[in-house]
Amino acid sequence: MVSAPAVPSPDIALPLQIDSLSKSFGKITAIDGISFNLQSGECLGLLGPNGAGKSTLLRSIVGRVVPDTGTISIFGAAAHSAEARKALGWVPQELALYSRLTCRENLESFGRYHGLVGRKLRDSVAWCLEWAALLDRAGERVKNLSGGMKRRLNMAAGLIHQPKLVLMDEPTVGVDPQSRNRIFEMIEQLHGRGMSIIYTTHYMEEAERLCDRIAIVDHGRVIANGTRDELVRNSFDSRSEVLMRIAGENDRVTAWVDQRGGLQIGDAAQFTVDHPTEITVLLDAVAKAGLELVDVSLRKPTLESVFLKLTGRELRD
Repeated sequence: MVSAPAVPSPDIALPLQIDSLSKSFGKITAIDGISFNLQSGECLGLLGPNGAGKSTLLRSIVGRVVPDTGTISIFGAAAHSAEARKALGWVPQELALYSRLTCRENLESFGRYHGLVGRKLRDSVAWCLEWAALLDRAGERVKNLSGGMKRRLNMAAGLIHQPKLVLMDEPTVGVDPQSRNRIFEMIEQLHGRGMSIIYTTHYMEEAERLCDRIAIVDHGRVIANGTRDELVRNSFDSRSEVLMRIAGENDRVTAWVDQRGGLQIGDAAQFTVDHPTEITVLLDAVAKAGLELVDVSLRKPTLESVFLKLTGRELRD
């Protein structure tokens, strides 16, 4: 019988507790007093623009960065301790696999790194191969696998020691839609069994599908924390969004949108209204400005709307 990763009992310490964490690199403050907890069996989405502090935060949790101030506790143990490392799984964004070894050999190698031997190692390798849908590729060298298969194997390697908490750093980067959907199913399987998960992504739809709660990080701070509905309600109350596509010279359209208090998103202008009837006011304004309206739509704000409102729309390298 192949065993799955153990699910923590509800009477033990919280999977993750972060209190007043700060970290600076010279004059750059990467983390600025972050505090939050992860509940048992919860999937927490960690969102933020590039340079917001997510990577430093994750590396602090796995013990690769030593914070200047604050504490990190994993099931009651300090982040850098042997107890924490045993309880924590880490799926990095970069593939961390041996290309000349087979899938099975990779998992066996990572298992031995974590001290697994004998039957426990064999059972864990078997479970990981089944969970990642790679049983039929167990003897295939990694260099011959597709990108999606490598991603799934990378995830399996992070769970080989059967941790109780796993950090997943953008596990769907660079995969096709079919592979992405399979990865979703793998994560939902873990979540369904009560695994505690920290999930980082730049795809808002992934966070909405997979996460119980979402924390938005920017400039080294948690600037919003709650369920998807809570975040939308706190940012927009009961208001709606109007999206308008307007033809014409870009500079002229942008100037009009700015004047009306809207925001330019790609080829669309976005406005927030308290009541749907306010659309008529915008339509009249478009006509008076001599602009050509291509189409208009009304929608409720999304998680992406919240993210852009809180962090801004400027591209960050």
